[in-house]
Amino acid sequence: MDLATTPLTPLNRRLGGKMVDFAGYHMPVHFSGIMGEHNHCREQAGLFDISHMGQVMLYGRSYEEVATAFERLVPMDVLGLADGCQRYGFFTNDAGGIEDDLMFARRDDALFVVVNAACKTADLELMRAGLPGIEVEHIKDRAMIALQGPAAESVLAGLAPEVAKMRFMDVANVTLNGAECWVSRSGYTGEDGFELSLPADGAEAIADALLDHAKVLPIGLGARDSLRLEAGLCLYGHDIDATTTPVAAGLTWAIQKKRRAGGDRAGGFPGAGHILADLETGSATKRVGLRPEGRAPMREGVQLFASKTATDPVGHITSGGFGPTVGSPVAMGYVATAHANTGDTLFGELRGKRLPLIVSALPFVAPRFKR
Repeated sequence: MDLATTPLTPLNRRLGGKMVDFAGYHMPVHFSGIMGEHNHCREQAGLFDISHMGQVMLYGRSYEEVATAFERLVPMDVLGLADGCQRYGFFTNDAGGIEDDLMFARRDDALFVVVNAACKTADLELMRAGLPGIEVEHIKDRAMIALQGPAAESVLAGLAPEVAKMRFMDVANVTLNGAECWVSRSGYTGEDGFELSLPADGAEAIADALLDHAKVLPIGLGARDSLRLEAGLCLYGHDIDATTTPVAAGLTWAIQKKRRAGGDRAGGFPGAGHILADLETGSATKRVGLRPEGRAPMREGVQLFASKTATDPVGHITSGGFGPTVGSPVAMGYVATAHANTGDTLFGELRGKRLPLIVSALPFVAPRFKR
């Protein structure tokens, strides 16, 4: 099957990106090397092509109509979202699992929703079936980029000074190179930065203008993964999926009080009975950070045991690798709650040997969002 391209695929190739298959798209895994790109994003600013993500607009006769409908699919307070603001959320299923995680922003009377590339076909079907009376528009004529890192504000403000006033999770319309861009102060690296939806036909010129800045380098999927892992952020299909509950995943902060038991609009979303019960009693497993001892990374799929001789695993790793900022291997995984205390020692089975890991608090690198 032929892989899809993004409006920035020509730029990615021109810049020497090593292209790989990711969610059915030609995407750059790196340009100059994962370690250097990771460090550059932490120290200055990195530019990411995220055009493979799904962009969707939801329209109704009023924002109240759109928000009320969307709350039937997600356990978030959508009605209370102010214009020009964004929230993290997720679609749930009848068993309380997560079908996809997403970002949604209020744009006047409409909702702008960004979903994961691998899930966007299913998500569009879910929204079209679950939002009767709401227009669900799949936006296909816009690209997306992320500018992340401590220099992101000064770089983007050089082209659009008004972005300097934005705070974490603010959204705004900004003109760049004569094109209307939808900008949010957000990202998935743990660093300050912005995500921009921009017209496809002007995307390469805008990206070039940002890359002209001495502090900006193009960054690929490899560093994006190590950055989000250090930041303790979940990757759908790995750290969360349709069998994972928000409580086990440690994502209950995203469920506002109004949608919880006793709230003004408690429940009413798929799997509410399971999720609200878990909020009261806790879950049998818990997502935790893990610090393998030594220099050998432990990656997804490694089984975790309570001792060197235990026969039954107490958990498994869902994401793992070397953390360049931390300077050592890091991982995340699910562990039986009894073994999920910070400081507990577990053992991962790696190439026939049981090697120790320490249960660690998340994130490994503190976020630097501008609040």
